[in-house]
Amino acid sequence: MNALLQPPPRRPIRELPDELVSQIAAGEVVERPASVVRELVDNALDAGAAEIAIRLTGGGIRAIVVEDDGHGIAAGELALALRRHATSKIASLHELEGVATMGFRGEALAAIASIAEVSIASRTADAAHAQRLDARSGELAPSARGVGTSVEVRELFFATPARRKFLKTEATELAHCIEAVRRHALARPEVGFAVWHDGKLTQQWRRASAAQRLLDVLGSDFIEHSRELALETAVLRVNGRSGTPESARARADQQYVYVNGRFVRDKLIAHGVRSAYEDVLHGGRQPAYVLFIEIAPDRVDVNVHPTKVEVRFRDSREVHQAVRRAVEVTLAVPRAGLGVAAPEPNATPPFGSGGTAHPGAAFDPATRRYASAQQISLGLQTYAALSAQEPPARWAGQPVAAPSVPGTGAHAAPGVITAATVDAHSSAATDASTDDSTWPLGHAVAQIGGVFVLAENAQGLVIVDMHAAHERIVYERLKASLAGRADAAIESQPLLIPATFAATPHEIATAEAQADNLRALGLDVAPLSAAVLAVRSQPAALVGGDVVELARSVLAELAQFDASSVIQRAQHEILSTMACHGAVRANRRLTLEEMNALLRDMERCDRADQCNHGRPTWRQITLRELDGLFWRGR
Repeated sequence: MNALLQPPPRRPIRELPDELVSQIAAGEVVERPASVVRELVDNALDAGAAEIAIRLTGGGIRAIVVEDDGHGIAAGELALALRRHATSKIASLHELEGVATMGFRGEALAAIASIAEVSIASRTADAAHAQRLDARSGELAPSARGVGTSVEVRELFFATPARRKFLKTEATELAHCIEAVRRHALARPEVGFAVWHDGKLTQQWRRASAAQRLLDVLGSDFIEHSRELALETAVLRVNGRSGTPESARARADQQYVYVNGRFVRDKLIAHGVRSAYEDVLHGGRQPAYVLFIEIAPDRVDVNVHPTKVEVRFRDSREVHQAVRRAVEVTLAVPRAGLGVAAPEPNATPPFGSGGTAHPGAAFDPATRRYASAQQISLGLQTYAALSAQEPPARWAGQPVAAPSVPGTGAHAAPGVITAATVDAHSSAATDASTDDSTWPLGHAVAQIGGVFVLAENAQGLVIVDMHAAHERIVYERLKASLAGRADAAIESQPLLIPATFAATPHEIATAEAQADNLRALGLDVAPLSAAVLAVRSQPAALVGGDVVELARSVLAELAQFDASSVIQRAQHEILSTMACHGAVRANRRLTLEEMNALLRDMERCDRADQCNHGRPTWRQITLRELDGLFWRGR
């Protein structure tokens, strides 16, 4: 038997020595120099500092000095400050449950002192001079400095060389230290921060307004490609900025979340943000955002992890929903419709070009059925034949009935370009050439390659991917129609032979507890035995897909996140598939009236800048850019 797997000999239970306890605490609190910087800056902010200077040597490995102008530490309390669980932040369990300071454990200084050489120099307003304490020797001596505190940490991990070997290069550790300060700087614009490395000023953020601090820290590119968000509920407030989908990044390196001024990493909040971007991001792209969440301290527990970057909310659902709603409302502003009034958040969007929504266009109340993808395509074909027979000039003077979708008795599918749509805009199309500013996306002039629509507006040339744009219009209309249904359920289709799969006890318990929610998604999932689940129906729009994989993924999300948000997201994925099949296809020749109708629908559609898969739907090329292509004016 392997010696490492053999049980150790029995040893008596005894208390660990203080030095070993401090080393264990240090392993939890201090991972690298950036951890020390974070803890010391936390203390400086709690001391009321208005200016904080961080001086690093060797990327923080050889030396870290944090100086502040806070209220300082009294000489008689310096030695106590280095003892474990000694703090001025809290004094009772009641204060711990509602802690509002950055630090509160009383472990950081003691943990750092156990793995490095530490000294503290501090002076209060009523002291004649500062006092300096050496943590290793315990010697207290007079020192020269103004009101405030300086903490010097030298030779990090000198007592644990094995841990020091795991540190990266000085440049890498310096980058982590700067990032730690940047996170503080974003949340505290009223405090000035300066980072020095090897005697040179590396970063500096002067005291400024919140908007200016965002610009200083994240740069003008982020501000230009993000939108301001704000939402307030009965229990919390969310504000900040969310990046536009087209500015999404390959890495999640511009995602900042703060709870009561504390930088946190929370899977629940990240999921809420991601779900708001779910149908506007392409592939695995990551959105950029800065969110500030203000909530009563007694509704959040920050005493979850030694590093204090994880929190636990009393009601996680309300936080998830608030964050998601705040980002969704911000993203729903139709940038394609600049100058067009945005719809009310809860109102049915006027996707028809005539300005009137027709809920029955996607869902027939008589049959309680949705138009299938095939029927949506047939609606397009019907209009294609109509447009080939009827000259556009005849539509300018008289209305033409919209073609019905075969098999439903309803009008054409949502967003489908119909003769009635053309009638609403044919007269305006004639006048568009005289005033390009009438419509933000201009008036259509041509179609290229059977894929792109070219339009002219006041700024220059607009290029539209007609399939991507029409897909978004159809998708948003389907969502509005589904929300108008009493049962708000996806149509299901029974399986002739149930699909079975081996399931974990957790999956079986979730299937039993969430049976009604699964049926709302068109899924009938029930236990067949103690270790097998059977899927007896699937969404009608996804016939031919991997129903087992769909069931597994839905069960996993229902077990982890709020059921209502999971149901809505899964429903939207199904509607997205329907919209993709129902949108106008490439090489479909459109008339100018059809193109203009498509442009008008885009101007009124939420999230019209991206299709359901996150691809852009249109691009603007200005006259200046066109001039540059041909060297005009040179």
